[in-house]
Amino acid sequence: MIELIILIALAVFALSYRFNNGENIYKFFVTKISMAYDRYAPYSFKTVREKTKELGKEYTAKDYLTQVALFVAVAGGISYLYFYNIIISAIYAGVAVLFIPFLAYLRCQKAYSEFLFEQTQVYTTNVIMEFNTTQSFVKSLEGVRDSGILENPLLDDVKTMIDMSYQNGTIDESIEFFNKKYPYYMVKNMHQLFLQITKEGAKDSGEALENMSMDIDALVEGVYRDQIDRANFHKRFITFGLALFLLVMAMQFLLGTESYLKLLDMWYVQVVLHLIIWINCFFLYRGERFYYEDVGVE
Repeated sequence: MIELIILIALAVFALSYRFNNGENIYKFFVTKISMAYDRYAPYSFKTVREKTKELGKEYTAKDYLTQVALFVAVAGGISYLYFYNIIISAIYAGVAVLFIPFLAYLRCQKAYSEFLFEQTQVYTTNVIMEFNTTQSFVKSLEGVRDSGILENPLLDDVKTMIDMSYQNGTIDESIEFFNKKYPYYMVKNMHQLFLQITKEGAKDSGEALENMSMDIDALVEGVYRDQIDRANFHKRFITFGLALFLLVMAMQFLLGTESYLKLLDMWYVQVVLHLIIWINCFFLYRGERFYYEDVGVE
């Protein structure tokens, strides 16, 4: 069986070398994967991934290959300890590798979510500072637009807000537009305050804006503290999740390897072992979703 696997690997290597016109094998596979991604990835995620690459938080091809090797080693090793069957181990290793693109998706979404939150923090804080000088919401937006502190997509959306305000003669629709795209509490609360100031003609808005700025600072501090707590939780969670897989070693120690191998001849024992692996994998999956999703949202 091992000889068959080696022959298949050699055949794949030879065919890939034959059809890549002498290019480096590594570059050949990376190019093919990138082409498949560009063809089938959703447009929205392409935007997210481009921003993640721009921020320098996207994995390199070397990082991905390292991740593939790690997943193959861990999944193959653990499943072999359960079943002592190289075919089953190879299947589990292959399935584990298939989850790497999903983890890459979650990682990009997390980085993009953190970027958007930081940008909305910059937006709200600086609009308040500009308003203290200009006493005009639209003029404040123009000051933030021209300051060079915002990046896309927020910069383009602020420009859209300014255009909508001049076209409509009011700030209502522009605020509604921005609130839908960035539904953060600090954005909605700040906009609501500016609506009240604009419509009610408040003369002394300095104290209210100062309190709003302090609320934003406290909110941002809470979100960043949550991110630190999540990171610490993630390390402990992965350690605990992997430890659950190794409980089978304790069972083998108690029963003895020979007795354990005899149990593997019973089909229902193998079913139970598969269920244990699937349940543990689902446990890890839910934990990873919790760690990566909704980051930066209050």
